[in-house]
Amino acid sequence: MPQFSVNIQRFDPYKNFKFRVKWDGRYVAGISKVGALKRTTEVVEHREGGDPNTSRKSPGRTKYEAITLERGVTHDLEFEAWANKLWHYGNGFEQEVSLKDFRKDIIIELYNEAGQRVLSYKVYRCWVSEYQAMPDLDANANAVAIQHIKLENEGWERDRETPEPSEPIVSD
Repeated sequence: MPQFSVNIQRFDPYKNFKFRVKWDGRYVAGISKVGALKRTTEVVEHREGGDPNTSRKSPGRTKYEAITLERGVTHDLEFEAWANKLWHYGNGFEQEVSLKDFRKDIIIELYNEAGQRVLSYKVYRCWVSEYQAMPDLDANANAVAIQHIKLENEGWERDRETPEPSEPIVSD
């Protein structure tokens, strides 16, 4: 059975290096790394007194892991602005937290090598639990300065409206 329904000649799975993240209806500039979408369901074990020496297992609570977004330090304020909605030092009494809008839904999109969107995930009720504005600075290093935010969330789902695109054939 083919792994791709439209591009049956395709053998390789999608690569992980072409993606974009969107919130507030706009793509966020410069994101270079997105943490995995992961959920875990607890196992509830139980046993009745007359049962054999084995337990029965059933699903319990499901937990969605936080997602980390990373990007190079620039003058774009999107990470900082969202992080400041949860805690803005110096705003004054009763104005440190924006309870009305500190949560956002985000969209994570994956693209194929040709730049066509192939998968989309909607992540719900995210909020910034950790913000790193600047990394450690090291005069002996040879690296890009990276900032990150850690997003707590209440679940995600694949956007079934994103179809598998017909991949272009490039000829000479």
